[in-house]
Amino acid sequence: MKILVTGADGYIGRHVVAELLDRGCEVIASDLRNEGIDPRAHVAEADIFSEDPELYKRLGSPDVLIHLAWRNGFDHYNMSHVDDLPKHYRFLAAMMDQGLPQLVVMSTMHEVGYYEGAIGEDTPTKPLTPYGIAKNALRELTEVYAEKKGVVLQWLRGYYLLGDDARNNSVFSRMVKLEAEGVPVLPFTTGKNKFDFITVDELASQIAACAMQTEVTGIINVCSGVPVSLAEKAEEFIREHNMKIRLGYGEFPDRADASPAVWGDPEKINTIMQHDKFAKNS
Repeated sequence: MKILVTGADGYIGRHVVAELLDRGCEVIASDLRNEGIDPRAHVAEADIFSEDPELYKRLGSPDVLIHLAWRNGFDHYNMSHVDDLPKHYRFLAAMMDQGLPQLVVMSTMHEVGYYEGAIGEDTPTKPLTPYGIAKNALRELTEVYAEKKGVVLQWLRGYYLLGDDARNNSVFSRMVKLEAEGVPVLPFTTGKNKFDFITVDELASQIAACAMQTEVTGIINVCSGVPVSLAEKAEEFIREHNMKIRLGYGEFPDRADASPAVWGDPEKINTIMQHDKFAKNS
């Protein structure tokens, strides 16, 4: 398979590119930078937002597009999410117009907004940040156009990531930084809230598996499907990395808008991974 990956030099993109290459795919990588892209990939020079009438061809006429490109993904209130929305839609629409048969888009649970329990593909969306609003709007626009063009669409909803922590922007990244600085205690929340955690390598495997099949489509939660308390996951992280830092529970207030427990319904991704010949547990 020939697969185009946008955002290929990003936090998730580097891992997805490497995973696809390990699976034997031909990978065309697109990003504003390319210093971290696996050298086995072909680096595309074309600007994805150029509105070139032959953009699909210039990007190698891929069998699948995995669209990971997105600015300021760790800053949910940045107005670039709203500013860039039309650019992303025009790019995806142009690729479909010019012959793309299958589209995979990375999105987020933040499309849904505040929610308690398992998020399914039919869970109503009410995003609360510019990031979530823009991703949700892009989904609605893209779903309509993909159906019109007869394009296979797989809309991937991500949850809470860890791994490759020097490049992440999570509490785990902060723990790594403070541990290196010799800080003994990290001010922490109560840690009682439960989330769906997955490593970036596991996510990359799930994304690749989704892209390499067309039986399971639509909204797909790329997740573990298991709610785990932040305290439990953080303590596990400390043990696994032999850290000396300790958590100061209750020294930092819990977010008023944080759900007590939210996770992804894994039915679709479990089906995909059960039939994925490259899955480590298959």
